[in-house]
Amino acid sequence: MKILFVCTGNTCRSPMAEALLKSKLPDIEVKSAGVFAHEGEQMSANAIKALKEKQIDASHQSQMVTPSLLQWADVVLTMTTGHKQTLMIDYPNFQEKYYTLKEYVSQADKEVWDQLKQVYAQLELKRSQFIKENEHKLNHNTLERKLAQLLKEELQQMNDLEQKLMNSDISDPFGGHLLVYRKTLEEIEEQIDLLVEKIQSGDAYEK
Repeated sequence: MKILFVCTGNTCRSPMAEALLKSKLPDIEVKSAGVFAHEGEQMSANAIKALKEKQIDASHQSQMVTPSLLQWADVVLTMTTGHKQTLMIDYPNFQEKYYTLKEYVSQADKEVWDQLKQVYAQLELKRSQFIKENEHKLNHNTLERKLAQLLKEELQQMNDLEQKLMNSDISDPFGGHLLVYRKTLEEIEEQIDLLVEKIQSGDAYEK
């Protein structure tokens, strides 16, 4: 099973999740990336310290999410709902792989996310068709205004569904003291332990 963890800059949460899972299941294929990452950056200094306190290797270089990484992964586990939504909009062809880490190990919001995926797909289809038909007829401002009107119903549906979701976010320690990173690492480790159980029981392979 190939797992891709995703956060914002790929210097804190997702590489910590990657390192934790590798330490618990050394044979598993796991990578991490960021939706707004700069290539080749080291993990945050306090993330390295927090991991080393647990005798976990913290060697890492940041990378952006790419279609090839998403193609490689069997499942893509994000640190927040926002990261997942960004992937659903920017890379809709891989929607069946996207889960927040907390969602994947609990599945409490599965029905709501299934509905959200349908709305995202409808929105993307309407958006692309409208742009294709009108991009050479309307100026940019008019196009954006008419798009907002056209997609008003889908956007409202998305907002209503998102209000029903549980808080699936892993807290962001970026810029915080070591204590903040320790707390986030513990939060991630709770979910990674549940993920290990899911993988070892065989449930993860049924996705």
